[in-house]
Amino acid sequence: MLKAVLFDMDGVIVDTEPLHHKAYQMMFKDFNLKVSESMYCGFTGQSTRSICEFLCRHYMLETKPIDLEITKRDHFTRLFFEDPDLHLIDGVEELIKNYYNNGLTLIVASSASMFTINNVMKRFRLDTYFKDKLSGADLKASKPHPEIFANAAIAAGVSNRECFVIEDSTNGIIAAKRGDFFCIAYKSINSKDQDYSKADMLISDYNAIKYDKIKDLFN
Repeated sequence: MLKAVLFDMDGVIVDTEPLHHKAYQMMFKDFNLKVSESMYCGFTGQSTRSICEFLCRHYMLETKPIDLEITKRDHFTRLFFEDPDLHLIDGVEELIKNYYNNGLTLIVASSASMFTINNVMKRFRLDTYFKDKLSGADLKASKPHPEIFANAAIAAGVSNRECFVIEDSTNGIIAAKRGDFFCIAYKSINSKDQDYSKADMLISDYNAIKYDKIKDLFN
């Protein structure tokens, strides 16, 4: 029986990817890093901390990962409050309310920092609908490790057979499947070069997974 839904945030609930892209490009420029577009696409679904740790190793920087992380977050925070491009994904607010009104427990399980998650929830008035919010930045292992989804199921008080994950990235989908969760991939226009092949279902319209259309898959 379906009891809960575990939502990724970036590219699933809110369209922060353009802002993240701008913030990362600013940070790369600050530290004179030449990051290819293919390398950047490979970062999708990973926490900022993991990405900055990788960059320091890859480019053998004397700078500490935390310095890159803080710089990127400073750029992102400014953009978050100033850039007009930030908006909810089409149809997601209706989907969230649909699940909530049908008694499902909703959890955010995102690689974003808790600061960013809280700001998104507050700006778009979504806190009412979610029982809990988990940040991959607070965990030892980032996606594609399944830890965040395992913890999200525990927070929801359900087994992995009583919930499903909504993701938009290769790393997030792999994390869900490694944790033995049913995974629905949302194909976002901003999640480029992602591999959806391991997902159990691929959608581009949230109307396709309203409660009445999805509930029987878990009976």
